[in-house]
Amino acid sequence: MKGQGAARERLLTAVVEHLAEHGLADVSLRRLADAVGTSHRMLIYHFGSMEGLLVEVVRAVEARQRALLASLPPADPAAAARAFWRTLTDPALRAHERLFFELYAQAARGRPGTTPLLDGIVTDWLEPVAAIQRSLGHPPDVAEARARLGLAVARGLLLDLVATDDLAGVDAAMDQFIALMTGP
Repeated sequence: MKGQGAARERLLTAVVEHLAEHGLADVSLRRLADAVGTSHRMLIYHFGSMEGLLVEVVRAVEARQRALLASLPPADPAAAARAFWRTLTDPALRAHERLFFELYAQAARGRPGTTPLLDGIVTDWLEPVAAIQRSLGHPPDVAEARARLGLAVARGLLLDLVATDDLAGVDAAMDQFIALMTGP
């Protein structure tokens, strides 16, 4: 079983890297399998379906983003937030952001194979962001509410970016939001 988990992780890493480089245009399970050096049957074996694979891709990218957030120096929350935002808006991640919103909408509508994406899609982010808010002196209930607000604003601005490609506009909006959240 341990070998199967390692094989699954290797495949997932290869798929994430491939999609980051090439995007999702005209992707099929067979083409994706060929691109990462495996068979479509192995992808189905490990992930169940194309939807299951894409859900795991989104989860993997989000886990990397949470790890990055945790690694930022807490001494200056505004600078850390701006650095994190720059990472999220990196053009290399645009395909992943589009995928996130596509799958999020499908999962919210109950499309089979995508609904597991909803497990933890908000709650996995609340504690790491609430910890930052607590470090700013907010009590736990306020810190959690501000974490949820921050997640909603970040996702809203990322959706804006995917729809408009107006990086300057979303950056200006996020700068204002960070100032509101970290200011006196």
